[in-house]
Amino acid sequence: MPSIDSSLTSPIPLEVLTSTPTSPKRRFGVSLFWRTLFLLAALLLGSTFTWYQTFRALEYEPRAIQTAQQIASLVNLTRAALVYSDAIARVSLIKTLAEQEKVRIVPREPTDKFELYGKSQLDERITAELINRLGSGTVVASSVNGEQGLWVGFTIEGDSYWLLMDPSRLRPLWGAAWMIWLLAAGALSLMGAAIIAGLINAPLKQLSLATSRVREGNFDAPPLDEHTVTKEIREVNIGFNRMAEQLAKVEQDRTEMLAGISHDLRTPLARLRLETELSIPDADARELMVADIAQIDVIINKFLDYARPDHVSLSLTSVAEVIESCAFPFRSAAGMDIRVEVPHSLQVMADEVELGRVISNLLENARRYGKSPTTGLTRVNITAQATAQHVHIRLRDFGPGVRPDQLGGLTKPFVRGDEARTEAKGAGLGLAIAEKAMNRMGGTFTLSNAQPSGLAALLTLPVA
Repeated sequence: MPSIDSSLTSPIPLEVLTSTPTSPKRRFGVSLFWRTLFLLAALLLGSTFTWYQTFRALEYEPRAIQTAQQIASLVNLTRAALVYSDAIARVSLIKTLAEQEKVRIVPREPTDKFELYGKSQLDERITAELINRLGSGTVVASSVNGEQGLWVGFTIEGDSYWLLMDPSRLRPLWGAAWMIWLLAAGALSLMGAAIIAGLINAPLKQLSLATSRVREGNFDAPPLDEHTVTKEIREVNIGFNRMAEQLAKVEQDRTEMLAGISHDLRTPLARLRLETELSIPDADARELMVADIAQIDVIINKFLDYARPDHVSLSLTSVAEVIESCAFPFRSAAGMDIRVEVPHSLQVMADEVELGRVISNLLENARRYGKSPTTGLTRVNITAQATAQHVHIRLRDFGPGVRPDQLGGLTKPFVRGDEARTEAKGAGLGLAIAEKAMNRMGGTFTLSNAQPSGLAALLTLPVA
């Protein structure tokens, strides 16, 4: 019978709690929906970036040449008009250009302070094209004497002038409208990717839920859609439904078989026991035969418990009440000393019947194999301790224990340790039933040798 430490009141060692596999290690991962969405989003971003680079390559050069040609044409026309007009007409022309075309012409002084135009790659390309079209003496500036605008410096018959244009003539490549359309397209693309990912993930999610229901023994859930459009999903759904039907039939056959075993074996056993008590005159022989028949009945119960369907109903369960109800019949047994120290307020999420079966099996295991080699008595210590998310229940006897190489096999069906098993009359299912019941309730079951002697069982359940 399991144990953890050598005293009742000492707490469970920290290394025991931390090393106990209370829950399997979970690897980091994402669901299929998010994985598909991320991949689609990455594809869209990559496509958008490629499109942007292509657009830049195809747009910059034609745009720069076109813009420079328009500005150069305006400068040449203005220069020609000024050259071939008299002084009065020239003043009128300059005024008309300023009012109607938003083009202002001012003399260029040697003391003028200006900043060259060219903040972006497009600006630099336009500047180079203007110098190429208007001549090497052309100056393109973004501000002159602190006044912002598109300034083009040129000469007319040896005189230098500034031509100031509205900078809006050079529309930026990325404006507010571009950004709005780009954001809208990106949002719509992500929404489409989410819808596509959801459509891909929906059949697999339904299959996952159906698999969980079948694993829990729920065969009455609606079957998966066998008429879906996707061929591969339809074939998987049909195969899963047929598998679930076969498992349901196997479960029904097992239930009927267990009911038949219970009836067909216990009825002749009861009759045989009655005939033995009435017909055997020797009291000792009669007592031995009745004990053998009772032992056969107990073994049948163990088989039925182990083959019981995996149906549990988790609820708030008082650990102290379950342990006390299970320990009560064992306290009256000769040579049994059970000491319980469990807070009455301690509760877990468990199936009360299943938890009681686990405690009873462990106490029965201690009664059979946990006798002290020195005193011949069976002493069992039961304690419980709560952590942030789990409750750890420990049952420890002071018997001879088992060899370390046998610990891993004690929870296997029909396996028993070789040491101190001279009174072994069971089927070797008690600990296997305990581990199976703990797994059904979402807990863990661990056996270890205690010091200086005995075995210890550590039960771990989610805290309520």
